[in-house]
Amino acid sequence: MEKAVNTSDVVKGVLAIVIASFLWGTTGTAAQFAPEISPLAIGAFAMGIGGVLLCVSARKSLVKDAPILFSTPLTFLFGSACVAIYPLAFYSSMRLSGVAIGTVVSIASAPLFAALLEYFLSKKPVSLKWFISFVFGAFGIGMLSMGKAHDAMALSASKDDQVFGVLLGLIAGLTYAGYSWSAKQHIDAGANSKSAMAGLFGCAAVALLPSLWFTGQNLFANTTHISVSLYMAVVPMFLGYLLFGYGLRTTEASKATLITLIEPLVATLFAIFLIGEVFKPLGWGGMTLVCLCLLIQSIRLPFAVKRYGKKATA
Repeated sequence: MEKAVNTSDVVKGVLAIVIASFLWGTTGTAAQFAPEISPLAIGAFAMGIGGVLLCVSARKSLVKDAPILFSTPLTFLFGSACVAIYPLAFYSSMRLSGVAIGTVVSIASAPLFAALLEYFLSKKPVSLKWFISFVFGAFGIGMLSMGKAHDAMALSASKDDQVFGVLLGLIAGLTYAGYSWSAKQHIDAGANSKSAMAGLFGCAAVALLPSLWFTGQNLFANTTHISVSLYMAVVPMFLGYLLFGYGLRTTEASKATLITLIEPLVATLFAIFLIGEVFKPLGWGGMTLVCLCLLIQSIRLPFAVKRYGKKATA
């Protein structure tokens, strides 16, 4: 039985996910200021330290909710493994295929994977509202990708790197959807949103942080590297996932990952205004469609549309 939530809480949840997506959209641009840092190191440090900070901030509720988290150990371990794999795949994808393509593939594939997980594991049907939003978002992301295709290809060392980067992006999308789904299961079971995110990220940090012994030699090589590393860990990871966990209290994982399609949009805008990348009209059209996708998820549709999707979670 689903919990009843009021409209105000739903709006706050959506807004929290939008803000989190905005913060995540800054990661690609931030990473460009420290290209000497291994993508494995930046991913492990950002997610690992972010996980530690989440555990510290949620220590009281984490102890209280530990029985809930461990009552479904397979779900907990699955989510934690997804958290550990995601940053390694995501940042490696951006390094191999370019920031634009890596971000687009990783984030754009997540809503589809999330919907499949909810359908097959949680037995939740896909709503018409979600499907309409996904169509707009998918076309928008595709146009956004083509709008930056030439710049991204220039960043790619070879065609093989491009293909491997896309495959890693798909893995990132799957694991992103995986830990979002897992966190949502724990929240629905009664765990505090901070506890759910902190538990998964804290467990993943146990695996991620030791890997820095082999990959993290350049993390603190100079002031720029230190600033980038700390920013990635504290702002997009710690604050971003606090907001994302809050949003998951009233938002299904499939809808939440769909809303985060704003991330590549933000990443693109930062690349244009801060890095100076030039955009084709097709890309601007893609941005418009992504905004439309977000708008559809943020407002109530007319009665006719709601009627078709009322048995599903919008």
